[in-house]
Amino acid sequence: MGKMRSDEISKLKESLKSQGYKLTPQRRAILDIIVDNEGKHLTAEEIYDLVKEDCPEIGLATVYRTIVLLEEMGVVSRLDLGDNCSRYELVHEEENHQHHHLICTQCSKVIEVEGDLLEALEANIEEKYKFLIQNHSVKFYGICNECSKK
Repeated sequence: MGKMRSDEISKLKESLKSQGYKLTPQRRAILDIIVDNEGKHLTAEEIYDLVKEDCPEIGLATVYRTIVLLEEMGVVSRLDLGDNCSRYELVHEEENHQHHHLICTQCSKVIEVEGDLLEALEANIEEKYKFLIQNHSVKFYGICNECSKK
């Protein structure tokens, strides 16, 4: 799992510019928080709390608007883990599918499963149903290692 590389950030700036947006200091700060906390699946409120440390004047509405913009551009994807909270994660160009997620029903921790385990199943479905799969989302609910030791 790699950090967002500077070339990805440059590409993002170009993409924003070409769509008539600027990577303002606030947007940059929000993006930095999402990049620095990769794999933590932060909610908008958590992103807001972290970004306020660097930009005390930023408003929650700005954070929401920026996240929506980044989502529309395909930079982040929204993840709904069934707890009525939208969480956000970075989308990497080399990944054509979302990660699989393990969600602890006791402490709500989210663990990303490395690698795509469903390629064979997808091929099978596409063949059998003549259905072209573009993406999939898989969530396993259970009890994490720490909680099961308690």
